[in-house]
Formats: sequence, C-alpha cells, structure tokens
Amino acid sequence: MKESPSSPPKDVHYNIQHLTIPEWSVSDRPREKYLAHGGRFVSDAELIAILLRNGSKDESAVELAKKILVANDNSINRLAEMTIADLQRMNGIGKVKAITLHAAFELGRRRRAEEVEQAAKITSLDDVISLMQSKLAELDHEEFWVVYVNQANTILKVEQVGSGGLTSTTVDIRSIIKTAVAVSATGLFLCHNHPSGNLKPSEPDITMTQKVRKAAEMFDIRIQDHIILHKEDAYSFYAEGLL
Repeated sequence: MKESPSSPPKDVHYNIQHLTIPEWSVSDRPREKYLAHGGRFVSDAELIAILLRNGSKDESAVELAKKILVANDNSINRLAEMTIADLQRMNGIGKVKAITLHAAFELGRRRRAEEVEQAAKITSLDDVISLMQSKLAELDHEEFWVVYVNQANTILKVEQVGSGGLTSTTVDIRSIIKTAVAVSATGLFLCHNHPSGNLKPSEPDITMTQKVRKAAEMFDIRIQDHIILHKEDAYSFYAEGLL
C-alpha cells in the first residue's frame, strides 16, 4: 500500500519536549493574549499564570495554574479562601507566589466592598456580604459590626461595635441603639465573623440578636438581618427564618 505523501517516514522519531511559555506561539502566551484581547478572552488558569509569572523546571506557569485549580475543584471561590500558608503547601508555590495570589483576591474583595460603599445603598444580601468580607473574612478573632440604613436602605454608617476572642464577642446594645437614633436609621444589618469556620449561630448569638431586635423596636427600627461570615461563606438569620 502506497503511503500518503504527507505521512512522515516510519524511521523518523520526533522528540517533543516540555515547552516553556516563552517558547509558545506569541498568540498563545497569557500576557500577550490579555494585552491583545482583554481579560474576557483569557481562561482562569491563564489569569492565574499571569500572577504566578513563572512555573518550575518541570512545568509552565499555566500548567501549575491548572493544577492549583484542579486541587480546588476548579473553583475560584475555593481558591480565594486559601490562606497564604495553605497556598505554600502546594507543590510549586513558594512564599512570593502565595502572597501574590492572596493579594489579588484581597484586592478583589476590597474593590467589591468599595463599590457597595460608593453606591451607598444595600440592594441585596450579597451587598452586605461584599461590604463586610474585606473587614471580617480573614480575622482570627471575632468582631461585631453594624450597618445602619434609612428607609431606602441607603447606608448611613458602618461601625464596629464589639471585639472579642476566637468564639465570642461582647456587644453593647445600648451603644447600637444610641448610634441608630443619632443617624436617624430605620434599619440595621448586624454582622459578625466566626473564625472557627462554623457558621451556625450559637445560642448567645441568637439571644443577643433578639435583645437588639426588641430594643430597636421601641424606636421603630428594624433588624434587617444578622449575617455571620467566614472567608467566602456567610449565614443569614433572615434567610434561615430566624428573623
């Protein structure tokens, strides 16, 4: 049978070795793709590779980025939850790469929080979560904050009202009501974090929420929600029927 003219001779062997990103076609390199077409045309792995800048002697930055994503079920949210120490436990990720990735996600959180503050209005539960994550998500101790709003859910004040240890914090309910009256608030969003990662409200959490609610009702002020945060996760008292 006659071989096709395009078929390589049977005695020819190709030695295809690992290619580094600089050896790729210019149109396939993440930075060049980003510059030429913008972020919408770059994959998650390629975006992470741009942050990593380089891979290792055995794999390119894109290959390393793909492994990082696979280890997090290809979830950007899960990756964003990783601490610097968590990232450094992954093969190929040293301190500089870990800090760079962590800083990128922190900038994202702060950008979203700034968008909410500039809009100066709460339109959804996600707005409150975005506003407070940059303040509470990474803390190793509990803090309690209140977002004061008017009838139109315009933000009047965002204030820390308590700070404590790993599992509890002390809150001065009188101080919350005093501030609410001073800024003419008609609604409150209570927010605190659980550093342990267990988002389920404790009995003291529930009791304190009810005390604030009863005190606020005397001034025609409504508790809109109480939100417990940990990294990218959140628990809503309102959504769970506790308010």
